[in-house]
Amino acid sequence: MMAGGFVTTLVVFWLGAPSAFGQASDGQWVVPRTPDGHPDLQGVWANNNITPLERPEVWADKAELSDEELAALRVAATNAVGDGDALFGDQLVLAAIQGIEATSYDPTTGNYNQFWIADRDFTNQTSLVIDPPTGRIPDVLPDARERLREAGQYGRDHPADSYTDRPLPERCVTYGVPRLGAGYNSYYQIFQSADHVVIMYEMIHDARIIPLGDQQRLDDGVRLLHGDSRGYWDGDTLVVETTNYSSSASFRGSSDGLHMVERFSRVAPDTLQWEVTITDPTVWTAPWTVQIPLAHSPEPMFEYACHEGNIGMEGILAGHRYEERISADR
Repeated sequence: MMAGGFVTTLVVFWLGAPSAFGQASDGQWVVPRTPDGHPDLQGVWANNNITPLERPEVWADKAELSDEELAALRVAATNAVGDGDALFGDQLVLAAIQGIEATSYDPTTGNYNQFWIADRDFTNQTSLVIDPPTGRIPDVLPDARERLREAGQYGRDHPADSYTDRPLPERCVTYGVPRLGAGYNSYYQIFQSADHVVIMYEMIHDARIIPLGDQQRLDDGVRLLHGDSRGYWDGDTLVVETTNYSSSASFRGSSDGLHMVERFSRVAPDTLQWEVTITDPTVWTAPWTVQIPLAHSPEPMFEYACHEGNIGMEGILAGHRYEERISADR
């Protein structure tokens, strides 16, 4: 009898408090909440958006596509893929806009094909960049442009003198924060407690453990590949500010002075809006902001088994040593 009464009470509670589970009594969706009253952002979220980072010239005068234009883009994207290699980042949408079948990401050896890549999500946005209103990333400052040119030249001259010359993703260390582009393993899982949020990335199984509230930041001398993140709630939006980046963690040419502000908001049952504002006054002439709708995924993330760091790296370095011997014998 006691057990039956408990079950009855539990069922009545569940039916009587629908807002906690995202459903109001009138059938309208409401933001689901955790026991501490904040929006529930937990779950697996997919970033498979086809929208390009920057607005292409052909869409220069519009921030959004019409529904008819979006339908045409879907058809063009299907034709652009064909039976070819996998397409990452903006490759697919740019090929669709040009009305061509995309070329291989790696024309020398070929790549794994598009069959293994998740289907892209389409929205009316013409660029992920929403500020500046042009949909374009602000200009890079002259000093930063020269620094990037020198770094690029060094990379071409010394591609594999040591494992440290290879990029961090290739070494299975990290893909970096933020990771904006769509491709493969473009999934994130969010966990929440009253005083922490964890964002786990499917790519290289990175996990960001973010303290919430008024917690002291790390000393400025402590530098991290993912930076030092601190979060707080602004109404129903989770705000995460990240500083203290390591100089080894360059994001699109950023310096260790990079300051990133992320805003996460539940805007629909299956959509988490993610806004990222990038500020680095030593690199760009102005801050810039991207907006990415993350789609809820009912499936768990896959294990990311990164082998390049312990298998591919040996071949890369050995191949470069062979090239050096051949060059010396000439």
